[in-house]
Amino acid sequence: MDHAEIGALLRRHVEAENAHDLERTLATLHPDCVFEDVAFGQVWRGHEGAARHYRQWWDAFGLQFREGEAGALHRAGDGTVIAEGRFAGRHVGMFHGLAPTGRAVDFRFVVVVGFRDGLMAGERFFYDRATLAQQLGAGPAWSA
Repeated sequence: MDHAEIGALLRRHVEAENAHDLERTLATLHPDCVFEDVAFGQVWRGHEGAARHYRQWWDAFGLQFREGEAGALHRAGDGTVIAEGRFAGRHVGMFHGLAPTGRAVDFRFVVVVGFRDGLMAGERFFYDRATLAQQLGAGPAWSA
C-alpha cells in the first residue's frame, strides 16, 4: 500500500471508530487481524476479537480518538505505521472489574498498525495504565 492508500484507510477507520460504528470499523480490518492491549496483556484475534476489543472500550468509556499534540504519525520502512494520539471519554460502564465512576478520562497512547491485503492487520496499543487508574480513582492494585 502506498502512503495515500494507508492515509485514506486510517481516516476511514478513525471516523468509524469515533462513530462507534462496529460494521464500518471492522470493514477496515483484515479478517485475520490481531489486536494487543499491552497495558492489560490482552490479545484478540479476527473480527470477533476486534469487536470485543472495541466494545470493551466503547461500552466503558464512549472513547473518542484525538490526534496527539503534534498529530504524530510515523511510517516504518515495511509499511507499518506508528501513531501518537489521545483518547477522551467518561467512565460509564464496567472496565476490568471497575464499576463506572462517571469520571472523565483523557490519556495519551501509541499504536503500532500493520497492514495486509489493503486492510489493517491489527494494532498494538500502548498507554500508561497507572495514569488511567489515577483518572478513575482506582486503587494501586488495579493499576498494577
